[in-house]
Amino acid sequence: MRPLFVQIKCQLGEAGKVADAILDTLEEISEVYSTSGNYDLLAKFAIDETKSIPDFINNKLHKIPGIRDTYTIIAFRIGGGTDSPDFGVSDPPPVKR
Repeated sequence: MRPLFVQIKCQLGEAGKVADAILDTLEEISEVYSTSGNYDLLAKFAIDETKSIPDFINNKLHKIPGIRDTYTIIAFRIGGGTDSPDFGVSDPPPVKR
């Protein structure tokens, strides 16, 4: 599974409804948080490696009523691990502190 973080800007007063809809309808959701700043929500999704991220964003997430804008962040695990995504490049070695 690939971790995918999406910042979500909602219609005014709709953040709670959008968060509930994400939790109720998208099986890929891992976590969703209310945030301050330019975006209202931060959602973490787990996307199967065989699935298209643009397809998920455009055809699933953007279909939820009340979403005005999104900012997608694809995360790469530092230090490897068994659930580290494989994007055709080697992960950097673990950071030693």
